[in-house]
Amino acid sequence: MPSRSSSRCSSNRIDKLDFDDNRRPPSTTDGSDPGGLLRDDESLLSNVIEGVIERDRRKVRRQLAKSLSFVSAILSCLCAGSITAYSLYGPLFQSRLHFSQVQVNAVSTAAEVAMYLPVPLFGYLCDRFSPRPLSLFAGICFGLGYLLAAFSYRHGSIEEGGFPPAVMVVAFVAVGMGTSCMYLSAVTTCAKNFGRGKYKGLALAIPIAAFGLSGMWQSQIGSRLLYDRSPERYGEVDVYRYFVFLALLLFVVGLIGAFALNVVDEEELIDQAVSELERSGLLEDSPFFQRSVLHDNSNGYGTVESSEALPNSAEFDDDGTDLPLQKARRQSDRRKAWLLNNETRLFLLDHTMWLLAAGFFLVTGPGEAFINNLGTIINTFYPPPSPGPPNGNSPATHVSIVALASTFARLFTGTLSDLLAPTAAPGQSDDKRVTCSRLVFLLTSTLFFSIGQLLLASGLIQSHPQLFPLVSALVGLGYGAIFSLTPIIVSVVWGVRNFGTNWGIVAVVPAAGAALWGAVYAAVYDAAAMDGRRIGATERLCYGVRCYAPTFWGMVVCSWVALGLWAWAWRGWRRKGIAV
Repeated sequence: MPSRSSSRCSSNRIDKLDFDDNRRPPSTTDGSDPGGLLRDDESLLSNVIEGVIERDRRKVRRQLAKSLSFVSAILSCLCAGSITAYSLYGPLFQSRLHFSQVQVNAVSTAAEVAMYLPVPLFGYLCDRFSPRPLSLFAGICFGLGYLLAAFSYRHGSIEEGGFPPAVMVVAFVAVGMGTSCMYLSAVTTCAKNFGRGKYKGLALAIPIAAFGLSGMWQSQIGSRLLYDRSPERYGEVDVYRYFVFLALLLFVVGLIGAFALNVVDEEELIDQAVSELERSGLLEDSPFFQRSVLHDNSNGYGTVESSEALPNSAEFDDDGTDLPLQKARRQSDRRKAWLLNNETRLFLLDHTMWLLAAGFFLVTGPGEAFINNLGTIINTFYPPPSPGPPNGNSPATHVSIVALASTFARLFTGTLSDLLAPTAAPGQSDDKRVTCSRLVFLLTSTLFFSIGQLLLASGLIQSHPQLFPLVSALVGLGYGAIFSLTPIIVSVVWGVRNFGTNWGIVAVVPAAGAALWGAVYAAVYDAAAMDGRRIGATERLCYGVRCYAPTFWGMVVCSWVALGLWAWAWRGWRRKGIAV
């Protein structure tokens, strides 16, 4: 049998076995065993394995941080909506503290304005810094606000030596600010952590739905556990104990959020946005990027550098005191600030944003006014000598109905819009699956919302109070879906990088809506109460359809105008090729 060497000569090729047989052992300079090469290979393999393990550990830590932030966000939203239970104790301000309807509405309106008006500022701070400080500030505002409200209520009416209504207004201003901060910090965290995934709508719908549930479970605790046990007031909520409970609960929740809320991999969002702007050519008009990122003194024009390369290219101050890493961090912060400011400018210049915000103003104002005045609306159905609303038609029951309907609508529309929303503009995708735009859900929900108001304005419910749960359910469905879909649409159309600021700008309009319709409702109510045909024995109380019908006819018209504005905005997005 011929050898491998002879075979190699005859075939004129090298066999792998020949190579192994004739390979010379590695030479060593110290005369050690050639097995050192094997040890080097093992060391290299060990380093690779350790790198893979460390990468997996970082991934697990990121997922754990996201999950913990999500749980904390849900907890924050599940407690933050305490103001939605205002109708539970609002009528007691009227009967116990002798507030007029205008003063009762002034307290709720102050809370609404404080909840919505500073939202752009809070969103700006949340985007530029972190959701954590906002959560801590929310806990402090809630604690101080509800404690002040509790002691103001305990001292009785001003005729009894108590505090003037202005003190209650100040207390609820703090409550409104706390609501805004806690809600915004939670929703912004979820938007930035999960806004690039497939189920971005559901990731936002769950905390938003939890916010809607907060008023329900808190009102049930107030009416079933923290109620007045005295014979003459048995069954009514003990407002002092209820406010103290909310102060302690919400302070603790805010403190938890200050540690648990965390935006993971935010730098990737910024780098991705810079790359998109660079590809689009928009950075060519930016003096900031031309000066500090796109140009350097020695090389002239370049490209946007990654965060890893920044320490090598960062410039020093003239005195040479700054370290490269510190300089790079400052440069990254400046780049982030410029990017977010630029996105805010583009957002404000988009006319479709103003259409979306105008419709949001026309719908949320009536919704807030309805929720805040549930108690007084119900009382108009039962004039003396009626004993008042039965348990099945009590304010606490209707707060729960609105909360449950709102929660269902938020979860339903958030989930279904994720499953059915188009991924590309019409005509730009070969996807044959059934799709349904989020605007279809939004317009349908607004229609349900207006039907509930129409039933109330028509006087049908005055003759059949047992049908009022239908009104609460319709308003709750529409209100919840609108508050769920609008931030989702903002994140889809304008992205999540500047979500806190963008959503804050849109979310400020309910403050004006709540103030407007709260004032309209109070004026109509008080005017009807002072009318000579009133039935009530007290000038401050009103009974009958005249107390609210004109207000709700106006609300119906506003809802229909909002339908037209949103359809107009939808047309603009379709022209731009934006799949909503």
